[in-house]
Amino acid sequence: MPHRGYLKQHAGTIGLLQKVLDSLLIAGALFLARMAYGQEWNNTETLLLAFCAIALFQFFGNIFSLYRSWRTHSIAEEFEALIYTLIAMVLGLLLLAFATKVSSQYSRLAVGSWWLSLPFVLFLIRIAVRTILRNMRHQGFNIRRVAIVGTGKNALQLAQEINNNDWMGLEIAGFYDDRQSFREALDEMPQVPIKGSFDELIRGSKSGMFDEIYVALPMRAEELISRLIMELRDASVPVHMVPDLFTFNLLRSRTSNLGNIPIVSVYESPLDNTGVLLKRTFDLLVGSIIMLVIAIPMALIALGIKLTSPGPVLFKQHRYGLRGEKIEVWKFRSMTVTENGNRVRQASKNDARITRFGAFLRRTSLDELPQFINVLQGSMSIVGPRPHAIAHNEQYRKSIDGYMLRHLMKPGITGWAQVNGWRGETDTEEKMQKRIDYDLEYMRNWSLALDIKIILLTLFKGFINKNAY
Repeated sequence: MPHRGYLKQHAGTIGLLQKVLDSLLIAGALFLARMAYGQEWNNTETLLLAFCAIALFQFFGNIFSLYRSWRTHSIAEEFEALIYTLIAMVLGLLLLAFATKVSSQYSRLAVGSWWLSLPFVLFLIRIAVRTILRNMRHQGFNIRRVAIVGTGKNALQLAQEINNNDWMGLEIAGFYDDRQSFREALDEMPQVPIKGSFDELIRGSKSGMFDEIYVALPMRAEELISRLIMELRDASVPVHMVPDLFTFNLLRSRTSNLGNIPIVSVYESPLDNTGVLLKRTFDLLVGSIIMLVIAIPMALIALGIKLTSPGPVLFKQHRYGLRGEKIEVWKFRSMTVTENGNRVRQASKNDARITRFGAFLRRTSLDELPQFINVLQGSMSIVGPRPHAIAHNEQYRKSIDGYMLRHLMKPGITGWAQVNGWRGETDTEEKMQKRIDYDLEYMRNWSLALDIKIILLTLFKGFINKNAY
């Protein structure tokens, strides 16, 4: 295939074209927004705003790696980088407008419409680019031949990932391994040819047979890995290490440096610094709006509790928050007791401790409304793994693998487990295991879009649940 590497040879040009296209779309969307509101689009103010927006977008685009190669990354990851870039651009423009006192020269409706249109316009063009590239790869263009070093479980899972995601445009040239006993594992994937030994791999890399090499050997083969990497230095081929981490219950592993030493984080919060800032900003904005809406209903609920049963309106219970630190979670009292010790019995069906008004609050999840105060305080998030009583944490951390990993993220009022039906009493270990599975799945795949999806699902099916009593 004479054109298989054409796009790869011109990757820099393609990246430059993407930058130019983004710049044209940003400016074009601004001009159209101005025209739509009957304003001049070719005056100095508009041109200056377009120039500043493009400059900030390109600057922050480089910071958030928006123009990296997205070949092996999902569209969701690219969209996340795009959103971060746009948010930074908008904040930059607001800061410039405040510093120069020129905001009065621009129509808020026109500028607001322009900002709202940009995510859709820039995202749609990226979908179009990905579609074009995918079609070209199906026709044999821009395919990268990769060699996989090793034939164990690590190598097999890597090959399956490549084969299941043909949009990446990777073609497996074959497996290479000297260890004959491990080759039997490849009976599971007979379509992948075993090309030969490590020496043949090295000769092939020097002759240009491969575009990339993935070393997927087990950790115990340290000396062999070291020798191979030293040998492959003599070839002009990108070499990637695939850590043997599949046996761990990973959240979202990432590489970083400790000084000059590269490290791989196995158990780490799925949120980087930007993600923490974005999620906290989202919690404050949405939480404040919700508090304004529910202020009167909360006052009425408080009155209902006082009129129907003796005791405090609010029930404050110690639970584990971020990194296992104790927090005080607020709820409307729905029982005749306020258990908060080392032994806490979960609410069950027809539980005599639940008041009549409390039963209504629990069925409709209205007892959880005070937790928006926790969100504004910063101890909880709107979306996240639900916090459990400390007594239950101590019980299940010993019997459920990975249970405490859920505390690498702030607990939430609602979560992925709850909108998937795993809410209410967990009277068996299997039920708690399912809840933890969904919590960890949420943490592995976290994005602001997923948080919004969970909030919408909660509105439609998360408040009232047959398991809530």
